[in-house]
Amino acid sequence: MNERAALSLVGGLVDHAGDDAAVVDGTVVTTDMLHDRTDFPAGTTRYTAGWRAVGASLSDVAATGAEATGAVAVYAAPDFEESELREFLQGATDVCEAVGAEYVGGDLDTHQEFTVATTALGRTDDPVGRSGAEPGDRLCVTGALGRSGAALRLFEASETDRANELFRFEPRVAAGLALAEHATAMMDSSDGLARSCHQLTEASEVGLALDGDAVPVDSAVHDVAADEATVRELAWYFGEDFELVCTVPEHAVEDARADCPVPLSVVGEVTDGDDGDLAVSIDGEALPDRGFTHGE
Repeated sequence: MNERAALSLVGGLVDHAGDDAAVVDGTVVTTDMLHDRTDFPAGTTRYTAGWRAVGASLSDVAATGAEATGAVAVYAAPDFEESELREFLQGATDVCEAVGAEYVGGDLDTHQEFTVATTALGRTDDPVGRSGAEPGDRLCVTGALGRSGAALRLFEASETDRANELFRFEPRVAAGLALAEHATAMMDSSDGLARSCHQLTEASEVGLALDGDAVPVDSAVHDVAADEATVRELAWYFGEDFELVCTVPEHAVEDARADCPVPLSVVGEVTDGDDGDLAVSIDGEALPDRGFTHGE
């Protein structure tokens, strides 16, 4: 059973599962686990690991349109090196400060593989979920895509300074707060643009038609990609960029752009779907439901 099958099982048994984070009486809570083998390429500093691990959970808070308030983490490693632990804690603290939240500690444990489990908290009285998209809405994304895919290529090339810099993304909390006033549905792009689109269509029971040329691509992608096929692979499918993917009514797009503190690109339109089939297309062709999945 891979991650998607497991999530489907959980969704069938837990009423509140399915969105990026749970909301209980206005409190937003979300948790993530990252491992050395699958999430931190060779050359990733402990500072970057702390920033990225906590940032991943803060991104889920952002996707609900909530204010981020705090975060904790479990740090597990084969042994405790003072310099590594200090760097990790500094990265975790700095990413929280970048979005107006507070890092308030966590737990330590020994484990055969460096592993981090993070929990982030937020606050909202009107969360944005994935199920509100309507035909005619515009599909939008914040920032640019492919940053993490480019970082992985740079790690593989031993260009670790730049790779670590690209791996330290800023969670889109401020953008989420601004877009919550306009968005009908929203999530983050941790699993990639393509998979995010499929998840939105499934939750909202609609279709999506994307314009490939409108998808914003991070400049670092062009630095590492040998051809356009690789550019598309890193920007459309790789994931782990933690940008926001949202649907906005056509009449509200310009207001959303004006309010959003980072660039907001319109990359497609919500459709009725094809005779009930939840179709996702790009440039008139089917966009495969492909992206990052644990267990594959």
